[in-house]
Amino acid sequence: MLARDLHEDNRQSWNSATRAHNSHKGDQAAFLRSGGSTLFPEELDLLGDIGGRRLVHLQCNAGQDTLSLAALGADVTGVDISDEAVDFATRLSTDSGIPGTFVRSDLYDWFDAAESDRFDVAFSSYGAIVWLSDLAAWGAGIAKVLRPGGRFVIVEIHPFDNLVDDNWRLGESYWMPGGQPQTWDDGVGDYVAASGAGLVPWGYEAGMSEVPDPHRCHGFTWPMSDILGALLGAGLRLGVFREYPFCNGFQRGPGMRELPGRRFVPPAGVPPYPMMFGLVATKQ
Repeated sequence: MLARDLHEDNRQSWNSATRAHNSHKGDQAAFLRSGGSTLFPEELDLLGDIGGRRLVHLQCNAGQDTLSLAALGADVTGVDISDEAVDFATRLSTDSGIPGTFVRSDLYDWFDAAESDRFDVAFSSYGAIVWLSDLAAWGAGIAKVLRPGGRFVIVEIHPFDNLVDDNWRLGESYWMPGGQPQTWDDGVGDYVAASGAGLVPWGYEAGMSEVPDPHRCHGFTWPMSDILGALLGAGLRLGVFREYPFCNGFQRGPGMRELPGRRFVPPAGVPPYPMMFGLVATKQ
């Protein structure tokens, strides 16, 4: 069931967090103009050739990945709940010279208003699902906006990672009721500062020392069966499913070891476990 009051808290929290995140990233427009990309090989592999395709980036944040997709030849639309993120993405498109359309909307409102059978590709990545209060409506919305033969592609933090606390110990049960909200009174954290050059390889900057005026936020816990079930229940066909024993760019806890390509794995002594997953689902 949709929790729109909690979504509104999240909008305000992301407005504050996005200002902090972008303060660490320097001249992103120059990075993109020079041919830089914020995409990792896992997304590129699952997406394949997107040249000339109409692509919607769901929960696009501040548009860096969206414009990296546009630079590959896609006609992109980005949708995000945060006013700050969409305003920044729009400016970044202008300043980088890479075309993209950005829409400020609660994702569920955008699904309701969107035209059917419009996009060849729907894309989402990294920390998106935790903000979704209704997965069935999410799956149905994706199916609605895709053209027949269109694909949904996602690379995301694996639900198993929710079990592991900041000290690499098992914490919550994996089998918490799907969609059960958790509230953080200090809001969306500054994961960009925590990851440093892992997420800003072109030159991390100190920027803000903390998130300004934080607002509380709410996340929703979903096991993998619920994620897959939402897509299958909407009539999509699962074509590819992969699990990865590393995090791209993101240092989610202390002591992580960096592998080539800005891939981070747990400290020595912590058994490998699935930290990300990726999938491709197709509309028939």
